[in-house]
Amino acid sequence: MGNNGTALRFLTSLAALGEGSFVIDGSSRLRERPIQPLLSALRSLGVETSTVNNTGYPPVTVHGGGIKGGRATFVDAESSQYISSLLISSPYASDDVEINLEGTTVSTPYIDMTVGIMNSFGVDVESTGTTKYLVHTPQRYTGRRYVIESDASSASYFFLAAALCRGRVRVENIHPETLQGDIGILDIIEEVGCDVIRGTDYIDVIGKHLTGGNREFDMGNMPDMVPTLAVLAAFRPGLTVITNVSHLRIKESNRIESLVTELNRIGITARELSDGLVIHGGNPHGAEIHTYDDHRIAMSFAIAGCVTGGMTITNKGCVRKSFPHFWQTLDGLYQ
Repeated sequence: MGNNGTALRFLTSLAALGEGSFVIDGSSRLRERPIQPLLSALRSLGVETSTVNNTGYPPVTVHGGGIKGGRATFVDAESSQYISSLLISSPYASDDVEINLEGTTVSTPYIDMTVGIMNSFGVDVESTGTTKYLVHTPQRYTGRRYVIESDASSASYFFLAAALCRGRVRVENIHPETLQGDIGILDIIEEVGCDVIRGTDYIDVIGKHLTGGNREFDMGNMPDMVPTLAVLAAFRPGLTVITNVSHLRIKESNRIESLVTELNRIGITARELSDGLVIHGGNPHGAEIHTYDDHRIAMSFAIAGCVTGGMTITNKGCVRKSFPHFWQTLDGLYQ
């Protein structure tokens, strides 16, 4: 799996539906990313799983034979993908599957998106707010024509480019009311002074002077936008506090630590919080950026380099995980 946490989580539930034993493993960093909450949920539904020395980290062994069904509970889930993984496979369980969420769950808009797409492919999911989901069995997905919209997470780097370079960028094939949680970055971009035009199937961002002052943002529902926001904050006069993202420490890199280190490297004072970071906006300069094999670090600081010049991104190839043609698309902004 390399360092692909999404594939790790989704395939773990899928493997339970197969026959035989499956071992799911990846890079050294993936072996530092927890999977125990999903394994515990699967065990409560009758699936036998194990990890080396019961650590709850990959490599993961899943013994197939099917999901029996029943009730699974997640407490303070640090990844919505645990829930999405289980939801996607639940229609093929032997009996109904009930999923309960207790405490705080991050990135809940992506659970809503999972449910919406399951509905589009013929599977009904009953939900009670954002704390309980029920999948009746048996159900089966049915084929259909489905248009995949543009990815808001990838688009955010070009929205950022417009904001920092005071230009205009349009991203097409995306509805302003998309279920993608990361579309919320547009509200922040507007809040700090830029214009956003929301068309029926496109979004334009027009960069303007960034407003100053102290601001605090709870990014619990769109943690992947923290690198984008961190770079935006670096150029905005004033103090920016980003909170409710402690789970970023188990991403492709320890993303809080990585961001603080690289922001300081480009001349911006930043420090860690237990659940986020504090950034003092200023006048960033170019530097050699260490990516930590983290695609979002690479892409965010590349946009900073559009303004500062002199920015070198090490291990540029790490963007292939989510945006293989990022560098060519970025070059296209100048053509």
